[in-house]
Amino acid sequence: MKLRQAIPLALLAFVPISVAAEQLHWGDGAVLITAVLAILPLAVWLSTATEELALALGPSIGALLNALFGNATELIIAITALRAGLVEIVKASITGTVMANLLLALGLSMLVGGIGRREQTFQPVVARVNGSAMTLAVVAILIPSLSSLDPLLSPAGNGAFSRFVAWLLLLVYGLTLLFSLRTHRSLYEVAQVDLAEEPMAAAGAGAGEVGAGPGQLEHRPPLLPWLLVLTGATAGIAYESELFVGVVETVTQGLGLSSLFTGVVLLPLLGGVAEYITAVGMARRDKMDLAVSVALGSTLLVALLVVPVLVLLGPALGHPLDLSFNPYELVAIAMAVLVSNLASLDGRSDWLEGVLLLAAYLILAAGFYFQSAPIG
Repeated sequence: MKLRQAIPLALLAFVPISVAAEQLHWGDGAVLITAVLAILPLAVWLSTATEELALALGPSIGALLNALFGNATELIIAITALRAGLVEIVKASITGTVMANLLLALGLSMLVGGIGRREQTFQPVVARVNGSAMTLAVVAILIPSLSSLDPLLSPAGNGAFSRFVAWLLLLVYGLTLLFSLRTHRSLYEVAQVDLAEEPMAAAGAGAGEVGAGPGQLEHRPPLLPWLLVLTGATAGIAYESELFVGVVETVTQGLGLSSLFTGVVLLPLLGGVAEYITAVGMARRDKMDLAVSVALGSTLLVALLVVPVLVLLGPALGHPLDLSFNPYELVAIAMAVLVSNLASLDGRSDWLEGVLLLAAYLILAAGFYFQSAPIG
C-alpha cells in the first residue's frame, strides 16, 4: 500500500476516537481536534469514491457526479453550521473558500509544479471560461452587499433579493454544466484524459491502469463497494461536522480567534483538503490542465452551487442567509478572482507565480486576523 493511501486510512482511527472524546467528555478542545482529524480522511475518501464512481459510470454520468459531489464536504459542514445558527461563520467560509481555492490551492500547485521546471502550460480557454463565471459570482455578491447599505431597503427585501440571485446562479451553474458536458465538451478533454490516467490521484490514493488506447481503461472500478464508501464517508462527515460545529465557537473564542477569522481561514482549510491534494499532486506530475481545472472548478462549484443552496436552505433551517458581506470580504473575494485570473489567463505558470499567489493569500488571511483581533 502506498503512503498516500495509508495516511487517509490510518487517520480513520480518529472517527471512533472523536466519538469517545464527545461521549466521555474529554473537553471541547479534544472534541474539536479529533473531529478535524476525522473529517480530513473522510473528505479524502469521499473524493476518492466520487472519482471511482465517475470511472465506473462512464464519462457523461461521471462528469455530472464530479460536478455535483466535488464540494460535498464544504456543503455538509456549511449546512451543519447554518442549522446551528452560525450564520456569520458560514458567510465568512464562503469568502475563505474562494480565497483558498484561487490563491492557496492554485498557488501551491504552481509553486510545487514549477520547482525544477522552467515553465508549465495548460489550456487557457478553461481558465477563461471559469474566470468569466467567477466574475459573475463576484457581481452576484457585490450587488446585494451594496444594496444592504441602503437604509431604505428592509432586511426582508435584501433576503428576497438574495434568493433571486441564488436562483439565477443555479441557472447559470446548470448552463455551465451544459457547456462543459455537452456543447463544448472538447475544451475539457485534456483534463478528462489526465483524470482517466490518474483516477485515484484526485484523492491522493493511487493510480488506475490505462489501456492501449487514449482514455480507454482496462480498470473499471466495482460499483457497489464505492457506493458504500461514498455513503459511509458522507454519513461520517455529517456526524463529525455536528461534533465540530458544536464546539468550534467555544474553542476558537478561547484562543482569541473571531468568528470571521474562523470562517475565512479554518473552515475552508478543513473542507477543501481533498481538492488541495488533487491540485498539488497533479501539478507535480506536470498535469497543470487538471490542477487548474480542479482549483478553478472547485471555486465555480462553491460560487454557483454551494452558495445558492445555502441561501435557499437558510429559511427552512430557521437561520436565513443573505448575500450581504462586509467591505473587507468583498475586497478579498474580488482580489482573489482578479489575481488568479491574471495568473492563469495566459496558459503558462512558473514557481514565482505560485509564490505571488501564496503571498496574496497570506496577506488577506492576516488582514482578517488583525481586523478582528480583540483589543486589549
